[in-house]
Amino acid sequence: MTGKVPFDLKEYLNEKKGLVDKALDSYFPDPSGPASDVIKAMKYSLFAGGKRLRPILCMAGAEAVGGDGKFVLPVACAIELIHTYSLIHDDLPVMDDDDIRRGKPTNHKVFGEAIALLAGDGLLTEAFHLMTADELIALVSPHLILKVISLIAAAAGYGGMVGGQVVDIQWEGKAPDFPIVEYIHTHKTGAMINASVTSGAMLAAGDGPRLTAITSYGKKIGLAFQISDDILDIEGDSETMGKTAGADVEKGKMTYPAVIGLNKSKQIQSDLVEKAIDSLKIFDHGAEPLRQIARYIIKRKK
Repeated sequence: MTGKVPFDLKEYLNEKKGLVDKALDSYFPDPSGPASDVIKAMKYSLFAGGKRLRPILCMAGAEAVGGDGKFVLPVACAIELIHTYSLIHDDLPVMDDDDIRRGKPTNHKVFGEAIALLAGDGLLTEAFHLMTADELIALVSPHLILKVISLIAAAAGYGGMVGGQVVDIQWEGKAPDFPIVEYIHTHKTGAMINASVTSGAMLAAGDGPRLTAITSYGKKIGLAFQISDDILDIEGDSETMGKTAGADVEKGKMTYPAVIGLNKSKQIQSDLVEKAIDSLKIFDHGAEPLRQIARYIIKRKK
């Protein structure tokens, strides 16, 4: 009797990352013409070695409800553009003033602050262009695409990522406050992670209890992911992470370990992952990538 082949997360992540990288490369032309410098800057950060976790979550969300992850690639890639723009802007001197990202000089260190700022603007704008791609409109109703765009725009804007970043900056060096750190984490990071997996499920016609379950999963792993970043800032290795360990502590950032301690942060993170996996109990093996990605969040080193 032949046993069931175990799910290989590493193989899955590598396969999906390859699809995303190929699609992103096809969307961006080789730099040429008067605007070539900004295209170079956009591509520099976009292809600087990211994990592509958010677009992979989008594809996995589609697969969990029985869809094909490949057909949501325009939206998956758009989410990666939004994520990359946010990193470029976060690294600017006016924000976190970081010199290294993914083991390489940050965008403004290579291209200057003005071009880096505009590269981020260009990536954000191009993201919404991608979400209206003809290849997607041919497969999905315009009404559904509008709902997905609305979801992602809300997660990226002042009610999500931008709002979280504002509070993150404003509370640097202030007294520990748990409601504030929870707000920062669920908005700055959690909102876009949740939008990633939820948008994939929506595009693949996930609705009702299935969409509710996916959304519950997304909210929990979004928070768990940022707590993992907090923990890595203390326990991680700068070379492995590709950025400076201890930067959050040095800047007096409002993090979970700073507010409730390292051990309690790890316990909350573990509980969130288990609850996220439990949210998927209505799904069959099609949701196994999501289950394994949730576990990966705790184990990752960068």
